[in-house]
Amino acid sequence: MSAWAGLRRGGSACPLSRLVSLAKPAGGYRHLCCLKPPAASRPTTGSVPVSRNSPKKSQGRAWQVEKAPDSGGGPLVLPPPRRLGEGVLRAVVPPGPRASRPRAGDVRAACFVHTSSSLRAAPIPALWILLKPAQKLFAIILGRSIRKWWKALPPNKKELFKESVRKNKWRLLLGACSLGALYIMFYFTHLEETPITGRTRLLVFGKEEFQQLSQLEYNMWMEKFENEMLPETDTRYQVVKKVVYHLSESNQDIPQLSEFKWVIHVVEEPGINAFVLPNGEVFVFTGLLNAVSDVHQLSFILGHEIAHAVLGHAAEKASLVHFVDFLSLIFLTMIWAICPRDSLAILGQWIQSKMQEFIFDRPYSRTLEAEADKVGLQLAAKACVDVRASSVFWQQMELAETIQGQPKLPEWLSTHPSHENRAEHLDRLIPEALKLRESCKCPSLSGPDPRLIFRLNMQHLLKASKDRESQNATEQGLPKVKVEFPPTQKMENIPVAFAVKPTD
Repeated sequence: MSAWAGLRRGGSACPLSRLVSLAKPAGGYRHLCCLKPPAASRPTTGSVPVSRNSPKKSQGRAWQVEKAPDSGGGPLVLPPPRRLGEGVLRAVVPPGPRASRPRAGDVRAACFVHTSSSLRAAPIPALWILLKPAQKLFAIILGRSIRKWWKALPPNKKELFKESVRKNKWRLLLGACSLGALYIMFYFTHLEETPITGRTRLLVFGKEEFQQLSQLEYNMWMEKFENEMLPETDTRYQVVKKVVYHLSESNQDIPQLSEFKWVIHVVEEPGINAFVLPNGEVFVFTGLLNAVSDVHQLSFILGHEIAHAVLGHAAEKASLVHFVDFLSLIFLTMIWAICPRDSLAILGQWIQSKMQEFIFDRPYSRTLEAEADKVGLQLAAKACVDVRASSVFWQQMELAETIQGQPKLPEWLSTHPSHENRAEHLDRLIPEALKLRESCKCPSLSGPDPRLIFRLNMQHLLKASKDRESQNATEQGLPKVKVEFPPTQKMENIPVAFAVKPTD
């Protein structure tokens, strides 16, 4: 799901996700899981109240917010996962006065105001994106001009040119090696350490430059979804806000996360999607809220998207593309100079672009998605989420695609790992995440493992789907099979300050 701008698969923003790499503090990160209940921020001085268009009639589950008994300022805890069915989803939030001033990491209400933009220079990443087609066009024209010049050259001059190249081959080789050394030096002088994971990566663009670019993209998304935004009073908006706030408050020991100001946007769209821009703008589609079975799955998905922003994956992916594109321009010029006809040059250019896409771009994107899954699982574990529900979500997605008969593409053709491989990867990470959750003094998980419950019911669901398909073959007009996942754990006698449960 994530990633920001063009970093996600087509049709999405796992996008698009996609700012600063700071050294880890001495002694490692502290686990601040058990924090006081969040205090709602008052409107800041000078804020402008903005009215939105009335939202469309919501589809799927209804979301309802209610007060919980005063827990005496105890830890903020998530309940065991449970199937929500078609009931009302309630987010029980701690009561009491809300008078504290917003701090770093607080979730702010999103107000969209059209203002006149000031004239200032475009950020460097934006200029690079705008000039990228011009660079390719220049390489094509240069290569084609070299080919025409060589064809028009008389035979005697061609021989003289070849002889000159043979005489100066060592100078030419020295010049090429010097350019290659500068290229390699540029690479090693722009290596930085990824926050949290410590992975070494290439980072060309700075935080401030990408902040400006993300603001441009934010304006684009707001213009696109201006009439589909849910108001802040909508219960689904409130649930997403509470989940993001809880994840942020539980991970304030991470410097890169604590400096973000999260702004929530819930979009009335059927697509199963969510993404976070590098400037902290969180976009969640209502299709995702209808797809998750409980708040634990939603917490993991939002943790995954937040991890993209915290790790700076957008700037990292753009840096790699920028670095590889420089080499591709050299090869593109050579292709148009060597190929005898334009048709062959176009074919060679297409082959080169596909090789770059499948050798560099997509594998690297899948690596970033796997890293975001790992870090997102850690963020969820420190927030006392049942991390076992993370792999169940991707198993549900795999099952839904199987029932709907959607074709399965090979993973190497996608920018994201397959649902099956993603679930297996999370299953390998869950034991470590459970230890991290326990070290944060979270309440122990009661009841059976949701993964086991899902596997026990999967065969029954597949059999029911096949029976319905055979019935639809003889009868027309019947509705499609809807996949229902049964409850996984009971919720009685669980002291929680943040719970999600179905109503009668």
